[in-house]
Amino acid sequence: MKLGLKRGEVKVQPYNVQWVGEFQKVKQEILEVTSIPKSHIEHIGSTSIKDMMAKPIIDIVIGVNDITNIDRNVFRGLKKTGFLRLKVERPNEIVLAKFTDDTYKEKTHFIHLVDYNKDLWKNFIFFRDYLNANEVVRKQYEKLKLEFLEQKSGGIEAYTDYKEQFVKDIYAKRV
Repeated sequence: MKLGLKRGEVKVQPYNVQWVGEFQKVKQEILEVTSIPKSHIEHIGSTSIKDMMAKPIIDIVIGVNDITNIDRNVFRGLKKTGFLRLKVERPNEIVLAKFTDDTYKEKTHFIHLVDYNKDLWKNFIFFRDYLNANEVVRKQYEKLKLEFLEQKSGGIEAYTDYKEQFVKDIYAKRV
């Protein structure tokens, strides 16, 4: 299993059952070096959706008690497992990444730190669970991704924008 994408690169791979094992391995590493409860670490994103083509990057959401006041030991522990904080500005979210090496050119994992059990946490988990439970919707999402790759040129921002309305429509079903 090869993980990783360079900055701006967009590609998807067929579903790989090893993605789940990789998530479990990283979760265990995080549990060993932080005080984050086991129930606050979840596999999200397309690599967590069965039979879904996905970018070869493992997405992890970690729920914290207060996104505006995170214990520095959490960041120290995450750094020990290879995660570095990115300069990504998103409301109610802090993003970290793990890289293939110290050139920092190819990301293999993302952590999304969010407030536990608040809207963003619930949306991430709902999206994963909804697509895992609904094959028709899962296939629609996969088709959307493949359409972008066939028809569009652009990097990861354009790819994310292209999928945004679909994702928001799924989130809206949670309410």
